[in-house]
Amino acid sequence: MKLSHLLIALALLGCSNLQVNKMDKIFEQYNKPGMPGAAVMVIKDGNVLFSHGYGLANVEEKIPVTDSTDFRLASVTKQFTAMCILQLIEKGKLDFQTKLKSIFPQLPDFANKITIKNLLQHAAGLQDYESLIPDTATVQVKDKDVLEMIAKTDSLYFPPGTKHKYSNTGYAILSLVVEKISGMPFRDYLKKNIFDPLKMKKTLAYEKGINTIPNRAFGYTVKKDTVIRTDQSITSAVLGDGGIYSNLKDLYKWDQALYTGKLVSTELLQQAFTRGTLNNGEKFDYGYGWRIENYKKYYVVYHTGSTEGFRNIIYRIPSQKFTVIILTNRNTNSDFSTLDFAHKVVDLFL
Repeated sequence: MKLSHLLIALALLGCSNLQVNKMDKIFEQYNKPGMPGAAVMVIKDGNVLFSHGYGLANVEEKIPVTDSTDFRLASVTKQFTAMCILQLIEKGKLDFQTKLKSIFPQLPDFANKITIKNLLQHAAGLQDYESLIPDTATVQVKDKDVLEMIAKTDSLYFPPGTKHKYSNTGYAILSLVVEKISGMPFRDYLKKNIFDPLKMKKTLAYEKGINTIPNRAFGYTVKKDTVIRTDQSITSAVLGDGGIYSNLKDLYKWDQALYTGKLVSTELLQQAFTRGTLNNGEKFDYGYGWRIENYKKYYVVYHTGSTEGFRNIIYRIPSQKFTVIILTNRNTNSDFSTLDFAHKVVDLFL
């Protein structure tokens, strides 16, 4: 779309030319010729105020980023994994207090003290599977491999419920819980119970050789003017903690569904958006698959996603029905760099 046409379209949606120019300034590093880019959307009261692609989804073939470009969500995936668990709880097939060992008897006795709630809130104390992967490993790790690694450990970082420590291990295992309880592969459960009902037609949990990503952004590392494709790592095949690919159009549908009871009751959704509590009563800034912060006068639920070649964020202010979605296919900036961008967008629009 030509810039003049973009300005007219956005002005009609309630986004001023000044705001468009400022957005372009905020994301200018993603709009340099021949460089990997970003897809950005701003939503208010169900209306798309801004939606734009910057830079390239595929540098080698010079394919530009659009609102239909599928990015690897990385840890933004966790909100979808948590939603699967909440659905199973609502159907009575699980409980927040269900013990992990009752689902996977092969785990050590410490799993008798780990609950589903502990896993959702990163309070289980499980060892990070990344630290358990041998240095000589060349084959990508999958979720089932994570379970096997944990089955061979003999200790936790801390007793369950006593601390909050971010854990990719917990969410890899939650995907296996979904498979064990539902009786279907995690990718199929997501499609049947989340993606299809919301008509998120291009969103999927990617498994090489099983499904394909329709309009894929590849991940890159940028060093000065050098672009290196760094799309996959040894952990990129783990689904529950980061394996979903999606785009702006589909994530708009996801965002809007979170104001409704279409996927799960609004009561359970509110719990997902509520700060967790440790055994001693101390609060921490995480719900079920969502980070929580207070930014200025707003209560915010969000999640970043950072992995080999990608930096993303979904940043929601429910009281204002305001959301910022930022998807990028480069790992130049820090893991939480997209949070800074989200704050700048909030300052501009609210």
